Parts: sequence; C-alpha cells; structure tokens
Amino acid sequence: MSMYGRDPWGGALEINADSATDDDRSRNLQDYDRGALSRQLDETQQSWLLGPTEKKKKKYVDLGCMIVSRKLFVWTVGTIVACGLLAGLITLIVKTVPHHHRPAPPPDNYTQALHKALMFFNAQKSGPLPKGNNVSWRGNSGMRDGFSDNAYGKSLVGGYYDAGDAIKFNFPQSYALTLLSWSVIEYSAKYEAAGELNHVKELIKWGTDYLLKTFNSSADTIDVIAAQVGVGDTSKGPEPNDHYCWMRPEDINYPRPVYQCHSCSDLAAEMASTMASASIVFKDNAAYSKKLVHAATALFKFSREQRGRYSPPGTDPVNFYNSSGYYDEYEWGATWMYYATGNISYLKLATTPGIAKHAGAFWGGPDYGVFNWDNKLPGAQVLLSRLRLFLSPGYPYEEILRTFHNQTNIVMCSFLPVFTSFNRTKGGLIQLNHGRPQPLQHVVNAAFLASVYSDYLDAADTPGWYCGPNFFTTDVLRDFARTQIDYVLGKNPRKMSYVVGYGDHYPKHVHHRAASIPKDSTRYTCKGGRRWLDSPKPDPHTLVGAMVGGPDKDDGFHDVRSNYNYTEPTIAGNAGLVAALISLSKHENANGIDKNTIFSAVPPITPMTPPPPAAWKP
Repeated sequence: MSMYGRDPWGGALEINADSATDDDRSRNLQDYDRGALSRQLDETQQSWLLGPTEKKKKKYVDLGCMIVSRKLFVWTVGTIVACGLLAGLITLIVKTVPHHHRPAPPPDNYTQALHKALMFFNAQKSGPLPKGNNVSWRGNSGMRDGFSDNAYGKSLVGGYYDAGDAIKFNFPQSYALTLLSWSVIEYSAKYEAAGELNHVKELIKWGTDYLLKTFNSSADTIDVIAAQVGVGDTSKGPEPNDHYCWMRPEDINYPRPVYQCHSCSDLAAEMASTMASASIVFKDNAAYSKKLVHAATALFKFSREQRGRYSPPGTDPVNFYNSSGYYDEYEWGATWMYYATGNISYLKLATTPGIAKHAGAFWGGPDYGVFNWDNKLPGAQVLLSRLRLFLSPGYPYEEILRTFHNQTNIVMCSFLPVFTSFNRTKGGLIQLNHGRPQPLQHVVNAAFLASVYSDYLDAADTPGWYCGPNFFTTDVLRDFARTQIDYVLGKNPRKMSYVVGYGDHYPKHVHHRAASIPKDSTRYTCKGGRRWLDSPKPDPHTLVGAMVGGPDKDDGFHDVRSNYNYTEPTIAGNAGLVAALISLSKHENANGIDKNTIFSAVPPITPMTPPPPAAWKP
C-alpha cells in the first residue's frame, strides 16, 4: 500500500518500500555532500544552517519620544554622570574640610540701648522677684502692700515702683504698660530678632497682673479702684513716708496707705487701655487675653458712668501725677477697646466730635501734640490715622478720621526744625516742654510717634505728607526721631549718655534709693539712709538702662543725686524710650510694622451709604 502527500519543497511525496542496500545509500549520500559543497548557498539557506548572523551597529538611538545620534546620547549620559561625580566630590570636601560662617553683624546702637532700657523695669519691680530677674542688688519688697493699710486689707503686692522712690502710681504705670504693649504689637518681629520678645512680654504681664489686683477684675461692674500705694506728700511734717525717708525698698517698715478713687474716669480709661492693648499682645494665651478684655470692659464702663478726675485737690496724686482731664483718655481708651474687641460702639465713641473737642483735638496751644502720661490725644490720633490708612471704614467715620489724620500731620510738621512750634537747644534737643525740667520723657515719646507714623506711611505706600504746600518724605520724619534719640544716647554737647550704663560717660549719681544705698548687712533707717542721698560718691549699684530727667534748656546737666529734675528716672519715661528704640532699630528680615495684628479682633467694616443731600431750595 502506498501513501501519497505533498513535498514541502514543491514536489510530490511518495512513501514506499526501499530495496536499496546500505552501500548504495552511502554512495548516494556522499554524492549529495559533494553537490552541496559545489553549489553556493543563498543567504536564507545559510541562516537555516548557521543561525542569525551578527547585526551591524545602529547609528541612532530611539528614546521613544525622539531619535538621537548614538554618539550624542553616549556623550550626554557620560557628561551627566561625570558632573554628578564631581558634585558629590565637592560636597564631600565641603562637609569634611573645616570652615567658618560669617558672623552676624553686631547689633546697632538702638538695639544695644534697648537691652539696657528694658532692664530698668527689672530694677523697678515690687513684690517677690522672679528667678532670672538679673538685678543682683534688688530683693523682695513691698510684701505687705495692701495689708498694711487696715482700711484696705487686701493684697496689693507686685507692680512697679514709679521712679526713685517706692510709690506705686497706677496712672503713669498704666500709661507705661500701654506704651510697651503698643510697641510690641507693632514691632514683635523686631523684639524677636533682638532676643527681647519674651522679656518685654514678661514685663508687661508683671504690670497687668498687679493692676488686676487693684479692682474687682472678675466683676462686670465696679465702683472703686486702688489708685496708689504709698504717700509722697511731706508738707504735713516729718512723718515717715516714701519721700521723706531714703531707704532701700527691701527695708521699708513704715505704713504704706492705699489711695482709692470712686470717680476716676481718667485712671479707669487709662487702665482699660492697658488691659485692651495687652490682650492683643497675649492673644496667643486665649484665657489670659479674655480675662484682660473682660477687665478692660468693666474699667471703661466705670470710667463712663462715674465721671471725675482721679486727682482732685487735696489728694496725694495731685502733687505728682495730676491729671488735667479725662476726655483724652476717652479717645485713647475707646480706640484701644475697639482694636481689642471689634465692638463698633467703641469706634463710634472715639469718633464722636464732642469727645474729640473736649479732648482738645481742635485747638492749638503751646503743648498741643505733646504726647505724655497726661495727654494721650496725640497717640490716639496716630492710632486712628492707622485705621484710616489701612482699613478706610468710610461713612460715617471718614470725616472725623480725616480730621484726626490731618491733625496728626500737623503734629508731625511741628516736630521738624524748619518750623518754629518748639525751640531747640544749641545741641539740637527739641524743647517740647518749653524749657521746663525733665524734658527727655517728652522727647522720646515724640521720637516714637514720628518713627511709627513714618512706618505707617511706608506700609501704606505713601511716600510722605504735606505741611502746607511743602511735601516731606518719611525719611525726614525718621531723621527727626534718630537725631533726638542720638542726643539722648550721647550725641550732645556734653558727650553724655542720659541712659545709665550705655556708653562710657553717663550719670553716676542717680536719684534712686535702691541704687544709691549699698546692699550689705546694714539696715539703714528712714533718716539714716539720707547720708547716701547727700553723698558725693557714685552709686554703688549701676541702675542699668535708666533714662534720667535730662539736661536743661542750655544743654546743661548736673549729675547730683539730690536734684531729681536732672537725675531721676521714671517708668513712664523709659517706656517711651523703649518704644522709640525698637522702632528705630534695624534687623535682618525684621523691619517695619506688623500691619495686621492690631486688627485681629476687628471685623470687616462695610461703609454705610451717606444720606442724600438736602433738597435744593431756590
């Protein structure tokens, strides 16, 4: 049986029995081999026998998104690898070879003076001193304040002594704390860069903690404030008190009466300003900030309901910190209350023309624009100008805010030497108190207002302001502030720094009990300590940072301990100095004001539509 099929090479395939012998088959195979060797195989046939041949290298590389030359590709990859190795080698060398960083530039003069000016507050603390107070010659004092007055009988321990004595006056103390808080709100980044932010906040809290003790701060309504601890009036005879005696505060053993007031609008409004401004400083401490706002609300309510000055005739404060009125505190307090709470009723009060009129906003006078513990109007006008510059609340506030803004510009004009509102000494010190003693407290306050206002204008992209037809840049205003502070720090005819401990030449006989009496085993009595008051020897303790009263109108100065007009420092004066110094100081990445923090509690203001004009009548 035969089978037939197809030959895959093209011929028929027949399978049958083969009768050939093995020899015949062998001869046939040899013939086939010789035929294969004699005939040239084509490329396909060779591939069948030998497998694939070696391919020729390609000249290009396909990267998917593009085709590039093989040489270019290899060169590029090699370059990248070489650069990576070189960068790694350089990094290794930089990390292993010792090197030195460029030291930070030394702090400027204003920052150096700032460190010292803040230390004065450490030296003025009353009560149990905290660890790290860094005034070795001071100790716990006033530990019976409040209790020693049987009629009062509650703790008034803490706070600050006002000056070279041991009296605690709430009125100038509150003003000083408000001024410190204002400076922190505007320049917290500068304080941080100077390494003083925690320090200044601790100083503020030391004061506010004390003031919270002087009234029922947990109540919604109050009717009395403990306004003063200690007595300074010596006209009633040689009775031991804080002015008659010359003793270290730590050694005081005489009674310290508490003066209370039941109608004291000026003091209550100033204390409300302190609490309100401090609540913004401590907004990162929600509980404490809320406590301060509550206290401020009660205080301001009291100031409005119980009208009167805290220093009427016959009281002890009238001899030392007599208040001339309370409407400027209404302006000042209402402005701070608005910033702290966002309650529009406070803004309405601050922009009431009648309040501004009674505060003296629309009349001149020789002391117009002089910012101090008794006149808060210039500060309030600067703060309200800030509101107009950055928030522009519009109607119905715009008209009075524009007036305040214009009045602020006029005050700034009066500071410039081209105008004659105030005289100057030959050495260049502006005479804001017209030649009266203790001029420096007013000078540093003016320097702060000028500096912070120039920063407001810069932040509002406003290059300057007009004084009549003349335009002045913010640099002119800032130069005024610098020249005045430079005078205080030693650039004056006497080459004397009026800040104790700053520079090489400063007062050595400061009118200050604690600094003038040695801290030793001797306890000097009320009269026994007077030997140090009259001593020509320098103070045994350096009252670092204390700004003294300052020179007279002829640039003269007498470094005599008994002459307090020249040599006594105050916390109100030093607060202005601190504010001016921080505003003028320069720090890398920390210059200018903080535009927004002061407005953190203020909601968006939607201007109202003004009423239509009256109908025309022929």
